[in-house]
This record gives sequence, C-alpha cells and structure tokens, in this order.
Amino acid sequence: MPRPYGLLRAGFPYLKSLGMRRLTNFPIDIALGSDGWMYVLCRQDGTALVRKYSFEDEDGGNFGDVGDDEGKLQWPVSIIADSEENLFISDEALNRISCFSSDGEFISSFGEYGVEKGQLDRPAGLAFDAEENIYVVDSKNHRLQKFTKNGELILGWGSHGDGEGQFDLPWGITVDELGDVYVADWRNDRVQKFTSDGDFIMEFGHSGTGNGEFNRPTDVTVDMDGDIYVCDRGNNRVQLFNAEAGYVDKFVGDATLSQVAREYMMTNASPNRIRDMAVLEPQKLLRQPRSIAVDSDGHLFITDTGSYRIQVYQKEAIHLEPHQFAPPMRSVTLHQE
Repeated sequence: MPRPYGLLRAGFPYLKSLGMRRLTNFPIDIALGSDGWMYVLCRQDGTALVRKYSFEDEDGGNFGDVGDDEGKLQWPVSIIADSEENLFISDEALNRISCFSSDGEFISSFGEYGVEKGQLDRPAGLAFDAEENIYVVDSKNHRLQKFTKNGELILGWGSHGDGEGQFDLPWGITVDELGDVYVADWRNDRVQKFTSDGDFIMEFGHSGTGNGEFNRPTDVTVDMDGDIYVCDRGNNRVQLFNAEAGYVDKFVGDATLSQVAREYMMTNASPNRIRDMAVLEPQKLLRQPRSIAVDSDGHLFITDTGSYRIQVYQKEAIHLEPHQFAPPMRSVTLHQE
C-alpha cells in the first residue's frame, strides 16, 4: 500500500499493558507473529528465553536455555520473525545469529568473532529486507552487515566515527517498505538513514533531553505511513517523527495493570496492600525501554524493560488526498500580529 499524501493525526492514545514480572521478565525485544501472537525476548543474569505471548494477555509458553552450545543463548539482544515465523536471535556474547522454529526447535546458526568481513563483534539489532535477507548491526565493529538467512555475506558498510555513514556502537535497526535502512547510532545519539546499498540519506538527533534529542537510543522502527519511532532509552521515552524526521510527539508511559497482573493480584493480598500504599503516578511511566515494534493495525509496542511489561498505544490517523492537504507552508505560524 502506498504511503498517504498526507495525514490527519487524530491522536495516539494508550491502549493497554501486556505481561508481568513472572512472565515477561526483563523484556528486551519483541517480534510480531500471526493471529495476535508475539515473541518476547527476555534476558537477565542467568536467564535468556523467548516467551510466546498474545495480544489478549495469554501465555503461550517459552523456550531457551543458557549456554554456549548450538541452540543455546547467553546474552541475546534482538529477535525477528520471518514469513514462516522462524525466529532469528542475535547473541552478543556468542557473536552469532541463531534460528529457531516458532515452537523453539533449533534450526541453524551463523557467525563468529572477528573484525574481517562476515565476522561479528557484539551483534545487536536485526532486520529483514523484502527478500528476507538479514541486516545485522555489528556493534563493536561499528558497521552494518547484510547476510542471507544461511549466513552468506552480501554487503556491509560503516566505520568508527561520527561522520556520515560512521557509527559509534550502533544498536537498533529497521528497514522500511521502500527498502531504506534506519540505524539507532547509540553513542552518537542520533539516527541515520541509508539506501539498501549503504548510501547515506540523512541523519537526525543529537545528545540531550529536549524534543528531538536522544540519550542512548536503542531502537528505531517505521510504520506504513512513513512515521519514524525511536526508542530513547536513556530518556525513558519513545519519540515519534514524521517521514522527514520532523519531531511530532513522545510517549513516556501510561500503563495500567495488565489483565494477567490483575488476575494475579486478586489472589495475593500482600501486593494489593503494597500497591494501595504506593504513589501510582510513577508506576505508569516507562523505565529503560529497550525496543519498539509497530503493526499494520497502528499498534505501537514498547518493551518497558524496567517494569517487566509491554505498553501498547493505538495510532489514530486519517489518510488525506491531495485536495485535503495544502502545499507546504513557509511558516507554520497560524496567526501573526
């Protein structure tokens, strides 16, 4: 579907929270599956697992064992799902990408430590292009590399620095429906955009706490309208930009108790008393969000890592035709004295 000529932004309200500590414990990434299911990558010291979870707050079980043998995870970072719902997971401790079926059966892996082409040093973000080739953020090598799903190197670009096409510990990545590549350039506090061949298109953002500024961005994604979302982890928020990288809005957290958390609280008297004694306002805020995802229904998913849950927002926007959307204006000022 082509991008709209223009958008009437009607709102972007909070919709719901999913998960709780005993289920989605330290969620660091999320892959969207079919029929309302998602795959939540959870990680903490001594634990690395993938939990299948539904949009209706239902637990579908989990898989994952800690270790360095084939089929095990040690310090995973990113998860993506292909068209057959096979799951690819980057592991920065093992310097490899592992593939599992949707029920957790190990299929294959590729990657080895090194600085040469095709080798990896602390791989982080993953993203598919339209042909389901995999872009890998090769973080400590300060570059991107593109592989087939079998691990054959196709191309790569980047070096250490803060110039155009350079990176300083890049982290998150996405590929939009046009094939352009966006990278959350973590220590440079910016996002860079490239063609599929690595030609620089634009960059936006710099260090700070104001609108359009970043403090260690960890993820980036783009919806079908061309809107850009950046997970601004150090500022405990997600920022929304239009396709030209103009700042639009931010999400700082509006969580309520998820359905599964409510059911748990109803059978446990002590947590109810503790919650009654607490100041609730900070409980709704994002704490160290790590990743984001958007679906075709306009849902924005945020892994609220420090609070062991996923916050979901609902985009409300109306697509405009040319006769409904005036040409660009020299000034956005609506009234002048």
